[in-house]
Amino acid sequence: MGIAVSEGNSRARLFGKGRPAALGFVYAAILMNVTSMGVIIPVFPSLLKGITGTDDAHAAVISGFFAATWSLMQLIFAPWFGAISDRFGRRPVLLVSMFGLAFDYVIMALAPNLAWLFIGRVIAGITAASGSAAGAYVADVSTPEDRAKNFGRFMAAANAGIVLGPALGGIAGHFDPRAPFWLAAGLSFANGVFGLLVVPESLPAEKRAPFRWASANAIGSLRLLFSYKGLAGLSAVIFLNQFAAMSFNSIFNFYMSYRFGWKELQMGIFLMGLGGANVFVQSQMSGLAARRLGDRGAVLAGLGCACLALMVMGLAPWMPLFVVGTLLLSFSGVAGPAVQSLMTQRVDETEQGRLQGAMSIFLGLTGLVAPICFTQVFSWSTTGAGRTLGQPGLSMVCGAALLLAALLAAYFFARPTAPHGHD
Repeated sequence: MGIAVSEGNSRARLFGKGRPAALGFVYAAILMNVTSMGVIIPVFPSLLKGITGTDDAHAAVISGFFAATWSLMQLIFAPWFGAISDRFGRRPVLLVSMFGLAFDYVIMALAPNLAWLFIGRVIAGITAASGSAAGAYVADVSTPEDRAKNFGRFMAAANAGIVLGPALGGIAGHFDPRAPFWLAAGLSFANGVFGLLVVPESLPAEKRAPFRWASANAIGSLRLLFSYKGLAGLSAVIFLNQFAAMSFNSIFNFYMSYRFGWKELQMGIFLMGLGGANVFVQSQMSGLAARRLGDRGAVLAGLGCACLALMVMGLAPWMPLFVVGTLLLSFSGVAGPAVQSLMTQRVDETEQGRLQGAMSIFLGLTGLVAPICFTQVFSWSTTGAGRTLGQPGLSMVCGAALLLAALLAAYFFARPTAPHGHD
């Protein structure tokens, strides 16, 4: 344990004054990656209908196909980017991602037909998969003491992208449906130039691992999770947590309209406020929670808040009670960074990219499967046979049940352990 801490402190000293700039670039990289998902949300329906000449129903089907394609690219390429970053370093992967994302936005801004728009979305999914290299960079430059704090800010940047993307798309799209893509292209290019001129490499040559095709895929990456003690259990915690979150994210608009009669403006303002609260908790409170409670305590506290929050939100008959639930949901944000901290401390420095790639697989899987599952539950509980139950928030109650399972798994697997302990 002492050796691992000493190495971490040595890496922190090596970066010196450049370290904040390096982390700033990584946070900006993940911000732009997530923004790439959200920037098209407000304008994509109009853009699709304008390009294809179809109605809302057909455009919705095409949009769903595009969203699934984006998640599939994540599933395929995240392990590959992670393994590449272990071999050649994090910096080149991140730079290729940023400049590739800028190029992709230009393609979508100029897309004359559906085929070109689809190509742009495929490239967006591929470049956004480099989040595995960004997560590995954070692990490289963090000491055990500040790892949860840095991962909290990393996740806060992702949440900021969730808020920024639709806001950026809505404001710029008011003038031209293609304007958000030009703006995002400029931001991505600027961040790439900043990284090229300022940001150092975080993985020294002697710490790099050989590239193996057997490891640079979903199955090979998942195999890593069973190579270290407790890592598979912590992975289950992350998967259950991400899957449960979709019980709220995938039905929010429909649920708020059905249950409380909300309109688009009310939903937009509410989501911006919730996103801001998530950013604050993850950027400012995750490190504090880890210091006060320890990584394991922060995980248990966060998952407990999330479980209670979804239960309250799913059953709340009044809006004030629903809002209380969303506040609890914001505080649950301290769990994710603490889980990331525990996981990165259990693998060797040469395998951080593979680990992040394996964890990104869960994001791809949840993006493919969870929305289908929870929207079906919502439909069954509002218009199907389940309507007699009088519980339109049943999908969130199901999410709470998944979080209870995650909480039990964390109780057993989130215990501190000696680093690099192979099973």
